[in-house]
Amino acid sequence: MMTVEERAPAWRGGFGRLWTAAVVSRFGDALRTSALPLLAARLTDDPLAIASVTACGYVPWLLFGLLGGAVADRVDQRRAMWAADTVRGLLVAAFALAVGLGHASIPLLLLLTFALTTLQTLFDNASTALLPSLVDRQTLGGANARLMTGQQIAGGLLGAPLVPLLLAAGAFMPFAADATTYLAAAALVASLRTRPPERTPRPAGSTLRSEIGEGLRALWQDRALRAVCVATLLCNIGMGALIATLVLHVTRWLHAGSAGYAAAMTAYSAGSITGGFLAQRVARRTGRVRALLVAGTVQTASLVLIGTVGHLGALVAGMLLLGAMNMVWNVNQVTLMQQRAPESMTGRIAAAFRTSSTSGAPLGALLGGAVAGAYGLNGPALLAAVLFGLAVTSLIPVRKPDVPVVAPRDGATAGRVPR
Repeated sequence: MMTVEERAPAWRGGFGRLWTAAVVSRFGDALRTSALPLLAARLTDDPLAIASVTACGYVPWLLFGLLGGAVADRVDQRRAMWAADTVRGLLVAAFALAVGLGHASIPLLLLLTFALTTLQTLFDNASTALLPSLVDRQTLGGANARLMTGQQIAGGLLGAPLVPLLLAAGAFMPFAADATTYLAAAALVASLRTRPPERTPRPAGSTLRSEIGEGLRALWQDRALRAVCVATLLCNIGMGALIATLVLHVTRWLHAGSAGYAAAMTAYSAGSITGGFLAQRVARRTGRVRALLVAGTVQTASLVLIGTVGHLGALVAGMLLLGAMNMVWNVNQVTLMQQRAPESMTGRIAAAFRTSSTSGAPLGALLGGAVAGAYGLNGPALLAAVLFGLAVTSLIPVRKPDVPVVAPRDGATAGRVPR
């Protein structure tokens, strides 16, 4: 069994600033994403219009996710990130001004959500590609765990609970605060000093379309990454089904009211933070692919518990385990992708992975609604359990391949493992 690196990333050399930028930005995102549905509910009583604000957050990934990855591999990722955050900060500041002046509307909310997520397709893919240039490849797992845990604390435990207080001060306040965090994050990223990634010259006539195709083929041809992508897609369909109907599960099936829903979401956030500390420990004992198997198996059992035991305590326990193992999955999945992808193609492979797997969330939401109506309000949790079980099964054939410690960056072949 392959061993997994145990070194912690150094906070110097840029990682500390990237971590701070990511945490500050996620704090602002939590303020905005919590406030937007509340603002939408003030503007209209139409459930479809309110749901459309959230749905707009998925559409740009399907339309521009692959393009964002190709652009991220062409440009200086640091510059792409701070430029994207600067534009997002200005957009949200303008939106806050519109809200403060009483000009908010559902079309404006839709436009803002679409524009921010479109820029996010470039930012997230560039960020995934930039991290290996800031830390040694032997510390990527620890770096990802620290990034994701910090973001979860900032967003889940600190940001969202502040929204009612900010809204009491004015409907524009959460958005003004979010604009400030975007601009602060942009300044932190702009201060990074990283070497431009080493890239082989593009062939004459190379186009973004052909480069996107290269990323898709590279993902498909890597047996381990292909299996993990399919498994993540299945999990996202399941999570989409669960999350879209969770409020009905809590309030109508369990009759636990809004307090029960808050308890479930708090348990999920607390579990995610715990999972951030567990992710590397699990990987060190099992290897990264097997860590995904462990996480998926525990999540499957958690969903069965949630869907079969009609008690709030079972829901809270299930959500706690679900959140913890979701973080273990995410840390090891992202690290595996960064370690196996050639440095010159990390952005494109990350984009292909994200676009393919993210497409499952809206499909899952629709399936969850249909299953809840046809088979009962606990049906979506059981559907999710089946899908997570299929995801675990799909990983079994690739449980042995893992990523050994490699020499830092050897051009286009860095991190590749013979299959």
